[in-house]
Amino acid sequence: MLKISNAQIPARIGDFEFNLNEIIRAAGSAQQQGAHVLVTPELSLTGYLPEDLLMRPAYQSATEAALGRLQAALSQFPDLYVLVGIPTWFAEGVKLKAYNSVVVLRGGVELQRIHKQKLPNQAVFDELRYFAVGDAPELTVIEGLKIGVLVCEDAWHEAPALHLKNIGAELLIAVNASPFHIDKVEKRLRVFGARVAQTGLPLLSVNRVGGQDELIFDGVSFALNADGSLAMQLPMLISTCHEIIFDLTTKKFHKELIVPTPCAEEQAYRVLVQGVKDYVTQTGFSKVTLGLSGGVDSALTMAVAVDALGAENVHAIMMPTRYTAQMSLDDAKDMAHRVNVRYDVVAIEDMFNLYVNMLEPVFDGKPADVTEENLQARIRGVILMAVSNKHAALVLNTGNKSELATGYCTLYGDMIGAYAVLKDIYKTLVYRICEWRNASDGFVARDIIPANIITRAPSAELRDNQVDQDSLPEYDILDEILERYIEQRQPVATIVAAGFDEAVVKKVVRLIRINEYKRRQGALGPRVTTLAFGKDWRMPIMNVFTE
Repeated sequence: MLKISNAQIPARIGDFEFNLNEIIRAAGSAQQQGAHVLVTPELSLTGYLPEDLLMRPAYQSATEAALGRLQAALSQFPDLYVLVGIPTWFAEGVKLKAYNSVVVLRGGVELQRIHKQKLPNQAVFDELRYFAVGDAPELTVIEGLKIGVLVCEDAWHEAPALHLKNIGAELLIAVNASPFHIDKVEKRLRVFGARVAQTGLPLLSVNRVGGQDELIFDGVSFALNADGSLAMQLPMLISTCHEIIFDLTTKKFHKELIVPTPCAEEQAYRVLVQGVKDYVTQTGFSKVTLGLSGGVDSALTMAVAVDALGAENVHAIMMPTRYTAQMSLDDAKDMAHRVNVRYDVVAIEDMFNLYVNMLEPVFDGKPADVTEENLQARIRGVILMAVSNKHAALVLNTGNKSELATGYCTLYGDMIGAYAVLKDIYKTLVYRICEWRNASDGFVARDIIPANIITRAPSAELRDNQVDQDSLPEYDILDEILERYIEQRQPVATIVAAGFDEAVVKKVVRLIRINEYKRRQGALGPRVTTLAFGKDWRMPIMNVFTE
């Protein structure tokens, strides 16, 4: 029997002390479990991805020093094999280049380095900027078992696994830093299942957890037998060191813990919570503030913040004007009381009037329009930033993806903030997540979002009798057009052929194009869909191309 300990752990960029402690603690757990080998995720010593830090000699020195400290610490486990993810630098002329590597240690002594062969360079990945393509690896032999090690993307292609099969591998182990999007768990199982089917070999996949900027790594490490049957699936977003047994005679895993994959709404919500928790704490803060409007977006954002940081670290501020309905005031207060956060009302009517009167001479008698609407949003932004400065609390942005896509948001107003929690959540998904959260028993309390907030017509409340659908199509129509155009990259003609009004589609696509400058200046936020605004989406601002 080969006992394999799977370290589904986080890793922080630049925090070598934290990463060392995580790996050493996992090694101690593996030793207690009687494991022969400990598998840690891709770039477990440095975090994924250090980006341009990889080009700095000082970072190389710090990484290599951390490896030395790790080797010394692992010497206390003389018979334990440990697979650790680390860059391997080499000189290419006057430049530093690196491989994305896995080092195999036994008792802290280096036995082997395996370099990643397939470097992803699409979506959120830029590995060709930083890494060189590795050679086809040799086998890793542990307790007489011939193991083929795949470094994340290597497992998404046929050739590396087939090479390992052809040179005698009996088991495949994939080490990953594979970021989340909805349906990613199923996609990994499907793709890695194809590797199993092609090679006839069992496969163990270990993935990291935790947030890094806009990427959230969900974990969900798993094991597949040679017949494709699932032998292990670890939970989402939980740091754990779980042992699985591989039978050297039958070449099968003993069936272990299998945690079901949550529904899409739960996956999204838990990723948002993880994103807020990690971003806030790892940037040196503990508290957040946000504008609570009585609408569904700010309500969901506050629920996420409370579940991520605790109610005592969340400060909600309502900033009403003459256009704010009493219903909004009541709903916001109710929501704040349900989750027991600090709730303040800062009326901005006087400040709004002062701005309007002050600007009257330079407005040249022109009638009120969107200018006055944006003024209200920008006054609110100033207030939130003042509270942020005074209380050392990060501002959470509450805008959703539907608004950001179409520019239904105000630059330097409701777009302010350090972290845009719902940046990759369409409005229709906002509602579904709210319904799920109210019914969930997995957190402190149920029904924390008042029903009226979910059922009322959405409105920015910047003018009399305003509702979002004055300017935008119904959200169920808008979101499907956006999803088709953005995530699926469908042409306008294809979307129209699917039954959507041509004028509406062209209007939406135009709004996406002309508001790129806004998105480029907005806060980052957690990636949830297959194509988020940020690293996924790279459109020129100076762009007049139309379809």
